[in-house]
Amino acid sequence: MIRTGRSLALGCLLLLTPLSSFAGGNSLLIPATSRCALNMPPEEMPEALRACEQTARDGDVQAAYELGEYYYDGRRTPRDLPKALHWFEQASLQGHALAQHRLGVMFFRGEGVPANNVQAYIVLKMSAVNGEEEALDTADRVSSQMRRDELEIATQVLGQIFRDYLMDLQTAGENKPFSP
Repeated sequence: MIRTGRSLALGCLLLLTPLSSFAGGNSLLIPATSRCALNMPPEEMPEALRACEQTARDGDVQAAYELGEYYYDGRRTPRDLPKALHWFEQASLQGHALAQHRLGVMFFRGEGVPANNVQAYIVLKMSAVNGEEEALDTADRVSSQMRRDELEIATQVLGQIFRDYLMDLQTAGENKPFSP
């Protein structure tokens, strides 16, 4: 897969952010393999958590997702939605489908953020594009609660994201996937 230097998730998290390029690229599918050892005994947990956070800060998308889940689920630590949101956003910006799905649900339910159906719908559609099948059903549930003007805005944003992505693919180096 060609890495274009543009995050396909661009614009799906913060509608207030203009549709501009983020460094680092984005492949459409991110493999989901465990990176962090967050099921440690309580005395070992602080070090495991520090190591996972450093791995995530160094750009490991799976580690960021796992941190989001750690803070979201509340099984091993008290639930911390602002931290969960932060780590899900980090993973989402790099195209992690499960993080995008969780983030879309958070926007839909207003968990840790004000409820926002437009933003939820966009992030869920991006999750579906990135391979999370359940995100399509969730996006359908969100769209059933959206006003027509909200759905139009979300569709326009998604259209712009994909147009930008296709333009990047067409101009990315020597391998032009859409050239004859």
